[in-house]
Amino acid sequence: MFRILFHSPEIPGNTGNAIRLAAVAGAELHLVEPLGFSLEDSKLRRAGLDYHDLAVLSVHESLAAAWKSLAPERVFAFTSDGEVSYTDIRYRASDILLFGPESVGLSAEVKDDPHVSARVRVPMLASRRSLNLANTASIVLYEAWRQHGFDGAVL
Repeated sequence: MFRILFHSPEIPGNTGNAIRLAAVAGAELHLVEPLGFSLEDSKLRRAGLDYHDLAVLSVHESLAAAWKSLAPERVFAFTSDGEVSYTDIRYRASDILLFGPESVGLSAEVKDDPHVSARVRVPMLASRRSLNLANTASIVLYEAWRQHGFDGAVL
């Protein structure tokens, strides 16, 4: 099961969409505090629709607590300054797909964390700052899942 890790997400709608994504694709969603919203936020609930009960969602008080809980073998940090394209990775079901806060992305400290296996980018046109967080997570998760033959999906 792929694991999506949002480090300090700020926008409830993005996390709500990621809850829905995790539920429909059979992934786990992990959130590292601080969160920029309450998990009771109406925008989060609305974006996640009725998928909250179908998703595996965990909240960690810090990145260190997330590492301890997840015991990752491979962590891919998605960032605009990534050295490798997301399509060049042969994903494993236990991989962690790490994304940063919407306003600033992953900090240098997080990108340099020894748990991070590679900094990864999703291509986009020059002079564009970034993709939406939930959209980027969707692109990456579906590529990883595709490589595994959409295991468990109704095709």
